[in-house]
Amino acid sequence: MPLPVEPTAPRPARVPPPATPGPSGLATLAIAVVTIAALYLGREVFIPLVLAVLLSFVLAPVVNGLRRLRLGRAPSVIAAVILALGVIVAIGTTIGLQVADLAKDLPQYQATVQRKVSNLQEGVLGRANALINKVHHQISEASDKATAAGATAAQAGADAPKPVLVKVQEPDPSPLTLAERILGPVVEPLTTVGIVLVVVVFILMQREDLRDRLIRLFGSSDLHRTTMAMDDAAGRLGTFFLAQLGINAAFGLLIGIGLWFIGVPSPILWGVFSALMRFVPYIGAFIAALFPLALAAAVDPGWSMVLWTGLLFLVAEPLTGHVVEPMLYGHSTGLSPFAVIVSTLFWGFLWGPIGLILATPFTVCLVVLGRHVERLEFLDVLLGDRPPLTPVENFYQRMLAGDPDEAQEQAELMLKERSLSSYYDEVALKALQLAANDYQRGVLGERQLETIKGLTQSLVREFAKRPDEEPAGAKPKAHAEVPTLAEQAHPKNEAVPGQAPAMDRRPPIWRGEAAVMCIAGRGPLDEAASSMLAQLLGKHGLGARVVPHEAVSREAIWTLDVTGVAMVCISYLDISGNPAHLRFLLRRLQEKLPGKPILIGLWPAEDAILSDQALRRQMGADYYVTSLRGGVEACLEAIEASIAAEPARGVAERAPTAPAPA
Repeated sequence: MPLPVEPTAPRPARVPPPATPGPSGLATLAIAVVTIAALYLGREVFIPLVLAVLLSFVLAPVVNGLRRLRLGRAPSVIAAVILALGVIVAIGTTIGLQVADLAKDLPQYQATVQRKVSNLQEGVLGRANALINKVHHQISEASDKATAAGATAAQAGADAPKPVLVKVQEPDPSPLTLAERILGPVVEPLTTVGIVLVVVVFILMQREDLRDRLIRLFGSSDLHRTTMAMDDAAGRLGTFFLAQLGINAAFGLLIGIGLWFIGVPSPILWGVFSALMRFVPYIGAFIAALFPLALAAAVDPGWSMVLWTGLLFLVAEPLTGHVVEPMLYGHSTGLSPFAVIVSTLFWGFLWGPIGLILATPFTVCLVVLGRHVERLEFLDVLLGDRPPLTPVENFYQRMLAGDPDEAQEQAELMLKERSLSSYYDEVALKALQLAANDYQRGVLGERQLETIKGLTQSLVREFAKRPDEEPAGAKPKAHAEVPTLAEQAHPKNEAVPGQAPAMDRRPPIWRGEAAVMCIAGRGPLDEAASSMLAQLLGKHGLGARVVPHEAVSREAIWTLDVTGVAMVCISYLDISGNPAHLRFLLRRLQEKLPGKPILIGLWPAEDAILSDQALRRQMGADYYVTSLRGGVEACLEAIEASIAAEPARGVAERAPTAPAPA
């Protein structure tokens, strides 16, 4: 049951919220309208360009393979384009021959269909038709009086003059018109194919130059990362399109062979048609099945061929979509189902049937660009299959809404692929930082802050029995694989390696249940961060307890119980400038616990203390960390240093002292 969050009046803003400059809503609408109009009116230009870009992604691995055989760039490109042209010509010729054979037998198929229709009319349909006629006859008798009343008016109008039939005789077509009618349907596709191949040649020849221009447009401030991202995106798209083309071709081959065994005429035609239609998501394969089913019904006097054809499509499509595709390139194209439907309707409306086929590949290109180019990230948000909110934003939003159950559900999903310390560092702490920033800006009330603090503490208690280790099914990310924008913002850290030494190896001071004292900073959410650190220390074999900031104030620190404390860890989510209060706190702790190591955890890693060596020396702490993982490792390092120093201390204690002079 979510805890209710009472509305509270926001405090006066101490830090003004940042402004977000951008185009006005009217300007954005105007840009969208102009873009859509340009795509629609210029479809004769854009369709060949898009086809060329997609074909270049498919041919790029072929060109790379030929270049590895020590062919030059130009011969490799020409050979790949000639290969593609040969495949296109072969497919077009085959389709033409199949259509010609099918047209010759159409009268025979028409007779078979008429016999089936007449048989159906004599059977169940005939009886249903007789019943309908009987009802219609009864309705006709009831309306005879109305018909008789209108007969008089019809007789009066019979004397009117009848219209004269005029027949327009068109002149015989000229040779030029006849040639246009015959060659027009052939010349237009050939012209499109020629334009596509010419553009493909230039794209493949100028790939590096085009890449450099895109880098200049979208990422010249970070050449290394942008170059790696572009190369990674191009490689992924090429692999994806080549795999999809291969899968659809295999699907068409399977359909063609199956229809040949069943006996459906022109099986090659329907195999090619099925391969093309499968580029249309969800419904393409089933639309492709309608024509073979209709033809099977026209060829076979019975219904067995229709049943076998329907069974072939019902088996082939799920097998390809749910078994073969996940094995080759995962369970998803990276698009949300809603985006797939909307993009199909959008491109189908703009560019007709060719838009239906190009919708998914073209939209995948946009999503991949959005994942690697910061200026186009909105495309990934709108069209991608990833959640619209990042895990950090989702955690904070659920805490604001008083619903920790959904936050825990999201955490359980993330913990299937990362360790608990990684989740705390990359999600929970960053979400608490968002809350602390909102509190400083004055947009978060005191009551809401207390609610977030309590819910976070309860969520931490839920993970009390979960070990901090890598999940069994988690796979490490390859170093050569470029992370997306979201992965760059929320990287996956490994679990803390190792455990604390056994009790019999530790110095006595490190054997207690509260050997590490985790002190919360003076921020409102620092205590929650200290609870996470204390929990992780306990999972790695070190006893720890959390102490609120009030317990180490000037008045209360001298009554603080420090029995059995071997190390002190101080957590800060929000600290800036020259924190004099932290310096004085360290001075009080050093007086209270002389010789004990002190760690400062500054979770905002960009804090000035970390980069100012002189300020760090002035502070006087022993360890400075920016993550909970680093804090646990520092504590483990401190206990190892204590163990290493123990024998030397024992030798020094056992050494005889010189007698005092008389």
